[in-house]
Amino acid sequence: MHPLISSTANPKIKHVQALQKARTRKQSGTFLVEGGKEIDMAIQAGYQVEQLYWCEELDREQWCQKWLSQGISNSIVVPISKVVFEKIAYRDQKDGLVAIVHQQTHKLADLQLSKNPLLLIAEAIEKPGNLGAILRTADGVGADAVIVCDPHTDMYNPNVIRSSVGCFFNVPLVVSDNATCYAWLQDKGIATVATAITATHRYDEADLSGPIALLLGTEATGLSPFWLDKAEIQIKIPMLGVNDSLNVSVATGIVAYEALRQRGL
Repeated sequence: MHPLISSTANPKIKHVQALQKARTRKQSGTFLVEGGKEIDMAIQAGYQVEQLYWCEELDREQWCQKWLSQGISNSIVVPISKVVFEKIAYRDQKDGLVAIVHQQTHKLADLQLSKNPLLLIAEAIEKPGNLGAILRTADGVGADAVIVCDPHTDMYNPNVIRSSVGCFFNVPLVVSDNATCYAWLQDKGIATVATAITATHRYDEADLSGPIALLLGTEATGLSPFWLDKAEIQIKIPMLGVNDSLNVSVATGIVAYEALRQRGL
């Protein structure tokens, strides 16, 4: 185990802080995971932990001792003071644990699909919190994967991990461009269902019981013409107020659980 770090000026601590930036994450091939539950889910999913920063005073659930007993290497544990932990923590709920974890690359070709696939596709998503919430929904409905096409956010942003409540590690997450993703869906025989405010059919009037990919765009502009032109079905969620759309993660939940209902699950 490393010596206790009590100074916020320590180079290791400065590196942890730098990993809050997408550029550093890309260069290092690592990202941050905070919280015992989330780190545990990463470990169980086979992610490699490079360093585990541990404030014993705050680790009331004794997560670190659990992992050491399960075989995690003592050499990656870096004890830190409460002051140092407060410097690197980014969540409101603090349990004294921040890990540097190696990224994993998921490709379309690597996806193992079920007999009746349900995929969630988010185009040009911008807010990390929305992506995390979509991953949480995907986990809830047992989706085969979440595919992000032409993203405007880094999927390893700490807010993605936080808002997914660790589901980031349970659901395959793939980044693709629109054309490659569409060709792959065609090859797999998966129908495309686009959410659009101009659609004539309600989401609960369409057949969502077969192999489908639910397509969702941003709140500001919706789906691009690429997907609207190619989608086999367009559906809408009724809006009875002054706004014409819902938050993308909320819309995802509504249509994904309708698909689940139709599958009798």
